[in-house]
Amino acid sequence: MSGKGNGNSYDNAIVETFFKALKSELVWRTVFMTRADAKTVIGRYIDGFYNPVRRHSSLDFISPAT
Repeated sequence: MSGKGNGNSYDNAIVETFFKALKSELVWRTVFMTRADAKTVIGRYIDGFYNPVRRHSSLDFISPAT
């Protein structure tokens, strides 16, 4: 993360967008009985959200799994 005034205010935008989606789509809509339940459900959400086989333009269209 950049410090104040470094001119790079968008370096954390992707992560912030992901966590906003996680909270609005899952966490705020679910009542977890235990911490273990929360960890399991959130882990499944992350595994479903992030596709390691998808090709990424930043990796010259190679998947991170290869």
